[in-house]
Amino acid sequence: MSEDQTAHKAPLLERALEWIIYSSRWLMAPIYLGLIGALIILIVTFFRELYLQVPLVMSMDETDIILLVLTLVDLSLAGNLVLIILFTGYESFVSKIDFAHRDRDRPDWMGTLDFSGLKIKLIASIVAISGIHLLKIFMNLSNYTESQLLWYTVIHVTFIFSGVCVAVMDWIEEKAHKVNAGH
Repeated sequence: MSEDQTAHKAPLLERALEWIIYSSRWLMAPIYLGLIGALIILIVTFFRELYLQVPLVMSMDETDIILLVLTLVDLSLAGNLVLIILFTGYESFVSKIDFAHRDRDRPDWMGTLDFSGLKIKLIASIVAISGIHLLKIFMNLSNYTESQLLWYTVIHVTFIFSGVCVAVMDWIEEKAHKVNAGH
């Protein structure tokens, strides 16, 4: 084989490999469809809680009502988290959602949230969900041992610490980009 033939095949092979790698992003699409399923599960769970608890509201004490509201807020935050990951992940890693650009109801953050912003929103949502869960636990202290309370608190503080670390890493990365852009 001459050098010309080898040189001609290498770019073709390279282009084919790059096309396969580029096209593989679509393998994530079923995962995003699965997240829609997870969102449906959260909706069903939300309305199941309402269906089961609303008839009991008149006989609930204040603590039980607060626990119900915290459960509903917790499910709402989890749903918001799934939507953020669904939209941002799909647009960042698979394809832009063209339909949404024509929609007046399109969320402001859609199409503008990058991977760094997604990480911050993700950890903030996890901390909020953990905080609500911890508040629900503290509202029912008698149902938990001291050891369980300690572990729930340690886990929550770990989430907070992780969030601060992610934010600091993003801040450092942003500073580094500004410094490199200036040179």
